[in-house]
Amino acid sequence: MSTKTETLKSRDISGFVTKYAIYIVLVVLVIGIAIYDPRFLSVSILRDILLQSSTRVIIALGAAFILITGGTDLSTGRIVGLTAVISASMLQTQDYGRRFFPDLPHLPLLVPIIIAIVAGLLVGLINGIIVAKLKVPPFIATLGTMVAVYGANSLYFDMKPNQSQPIGGLRPDFSKLGTGSIGSDATYSLPYIVIIAIAVAIIVWIVFNKTKLGKYMYAIGGNIHAAVVSGINVNRYLIYIYSIAGALYGLAGVLEAARTGGATNNYGNMYELDAIAACVVGGVSTSGGIGTVPGVLAGVLIFSVINYGLTFIGISPYWQLIIKGVIIVAAVAFDMRKYMNSK
Repeated sequence: MSTKTETLKSRDISGFVTKYAIYIVLVVLVIGIAIYDPRFLSVSILRDILLQSSTRVIIALGAAFILITGGTDLSTGRIVGLTAVISASMLQTQDYGRRFFPDLPHLPLLVPIIIAIVAGLLVGLINGIIVAKLKVPPFIATLGTMVAVYGANSLYFDMKPNQSQPIGGLRPDFSKLGTGSIGSDATYSLPYIVIIAIAVAIIVWIVFNKTKLGKYMYAIGGNIHAAVVSGINVNRYLIYIYSIAGALYGLAGVLEAARTGGATNNYGNMYELDAIAACVVGGVSTSGGIGTVPGVLAGVLIFSVINYGLTFIGISPYWQLIIKGVIIVAAVAFDMRKYMNSK
């Protein structure tokens, strides 16, 4: 009897560890770094980590939409770069000596932001049409748009009179989106960009869990053939999903330009790999059909803690890359093991 009880307890513990592994890893990372240097647990450090994580959260949530359908998006970073350049180019101060558009009048803040987000949505729409209508595998489709978007952004960035010079001199009301905060105390204030990221995460959670789009997204990723048989218009919903992801990348690009105070055509380079890695580590299955918003948030925070925390205690960036690589491979191996066991 005792042996049976011990077996049940062992299974309960194993199930708990499996279910909450991502959160356990995050807590262990924080505790480990804090033991080495207790200053890591200060409010100011937490604020900095949240600030750096904000745009990455929005990007990773966009990538999660596509990964859950069983696809992938390699154009993510280039869409971020395109929308950063578009928004920054139209939101420079009137007296800045090297304006991208010298004769552009003072525009309402929301106009360039909406234009940039729509640009991201349109690239996502193109991705969705190529995948859904032309039946090109997502990896190849988004690889093509990644290259094309970078080329288009570089042509735009190279236009006269700018001619590939970094875009600066951003308007204070735009920069405030990325650097401003609620509260007068610098340490205990809540950055606007963090609030925006939290709002986006809540909206995406609602979409994932409370809408027809979310239900169909999981169904398509779980078994696309069963989804077709059940009457789901797979092509239509794939186009919706890729478009939403593009809009989220566009918003992240706008916020990244506001946060850093400028933009170049190389913004967003390799962001897609960080987004995919955060999603996979956060429990989004590479086979599709599985993924949660809290998991994605935890995945982003794990990599933010690795980047910030290990730098904080003086670990070489090269060791950080090795650690990140090991975590990614382990997460994918664990995901594939669960997938094979479910067969």
